[in-house]
Amino acid sequence: MKAFLLAAGNGTRLRPLTDTKPKCLLSVKGQPLLAIWLELCKRSGITDILLNVHAHAQLVREFVSQVQTGPRITVFEEPDLLGSGGTIAANRRWVSSEAYFWVLYADVLTNGAFMPMLQFHQVHKPAATMGVYRVPDPKRCGIVTMNHERQITEFIEKPVNPSSNLAFSGVLIGTQAMLDAIPDSSPADLGRDVLPRLTGQMYAYEIPDFLMDIGTMENYKQAQATWPGLS
Repeated sequence: MKAFLLAAGNGTRLRPLTDTKPKCLLSVKGQPLLAIWLELCKRSGITDILLNVHAHAQLVREFVSQVQTGPRITVFEEPDLLGSGGTIAANRRWVSSEAYFWVLYADVLTNGAFMPMLQFHQVHKPAATMGVYRVPDPKRCGIVTMNHERQITEFIEKPVNPSSNLAFSGVLIGTQAMLDAIPDSSPADLGRDVLPRLTGQMYAYEIPDFLMDIGTMENYKQAQATWPGLS
């Protein structure tokens, strides 16, 4: 099973921490985010990871070179950012034989168990299964509306008038049908350019575990106090 681990962002909202270090190597209670993700992937049966990098790429390569166990890691460097959708499109051949694959945002902190979400996806077989969680500030997120069967009927990135507080978590299962929805233009963003095209073809899986987007300094500081660690 393969996973895209998206880690190429500049982390501008986390400056000055990201002036000298990539966001994915920032530590939470002494453990780099990337190390947490690699352990989660290992526990979830993910065998291969494509890790995209941009800012401070050499530091990420050095970290990866020291990893001795777990999934095989392919580092994909982007001199110019392609966007989350663009990265996947540029590496479409890497998942050409996969019925489904994971898309994971490396600036999300979670200790979630992925197998229940995968089982949910295998039952419904949608174009994509989106991990969602409840947020206090839906205007800042990609927001989902779903029916009683958990089929996504609307997805809007940062809506002015949110229809719910269920937000895209940064944990997604994609398929070849999702790949077909990525536009040719670059950069292409999943939340803005791809997922809205798949309304009616996606299902939502609500993640019950700890999950926090640590892309802001406020959330990063909060994570230091609330992160329970990997069980």
